[in-house]
Amino acid sequence: MPPSSPSSTPASRESVVAALRSAGCVFAEDEAELILATARTPDELTAMVDRRATGVPLELVVGWAEFRGLRITVDPGVFVPRRRTEFLVEQALAHAPDAAVVVDLCCGSGAVGAALADALDGAELHAADIDPAAVRCARRNVAAFAGHVHAGDLFEALPKRLRGRVDILAANVPYVPSAEVGLLPAEARDHEPLVALDGGSDGLDVLRRVAAEAPRWLAPGGCLLVETSERQAPAAVDAFTRSGLTTRLFGSEELYANVVVGVGT
Repeated sequence: MPPSSPSSTPASRESVVAALRSAGCVFAEDEAELILATARTPDELTAMVDRRATGVPLELVVGWAEFRGLRITVDPGVFVPRRRTEFLVEQALAHAPDAAVVVDLCCGSGAVGAALADALDGAELHAADIDPAAVRCARRNVAAFAGHVHAGDLFEALPKRLRGRVDILAANVPYVPSAEVGLLPAEARDHEPLVALDGGSDGLDVLRRVAAEAPRWLAPGGCLLVETSERQAPAAVDAFTRSGLTTRLFGSEELYANVVVGVGT
């Protein structure tokens, strides 16, 4: 069987690259390096190449994603952290460089919370998600920072003692309009939880809920940060402003990222 076939036993870097390239992986060389470095046995290597060739996201194949220099564990069925979300972390640190209390809402793998805790060194970290798989995964990723992960629907999951104390409230909410979920790349559509993608009819249902409730939880001068699309940004800014937050929109052309920042009084 030719080495470019994903079902063959990959015996070398070249055969792994060929198998991935034939499956349509644009960055076959880089992906091959990660898979080869992760696989512990020839059989595991074959299985990993086969999974990637059938469209499983690379991060789920190797079991982790790099996020702001951290290796974030990503379990099956958990939202994969995107590089563009590093911009949200950058904005949070720019607005609250001395934050003592951090909340990562809709935390997924806990990547945002872990990155913030890593940069702030000593901040009290809380994360929350409605998805049990995400909660289990996040607990592993924030353990090194003594983080607490709570299960539940948005603010209902958080300890009441955090009200009025949160310096950074990062909420990487789902923001894909329901009718557009089916248009997402197969890697997201077929392998990530719908609850982490579907933001309702216009994609902003969860964002509006977060914005409405956030002022009760923010410390004086604390900030709420939410990622959104360029198209949705004006409506997202309006939702923040209506909740009484002093609001600005920040964008990164390099990462194709848009983050709405609202500061409490």
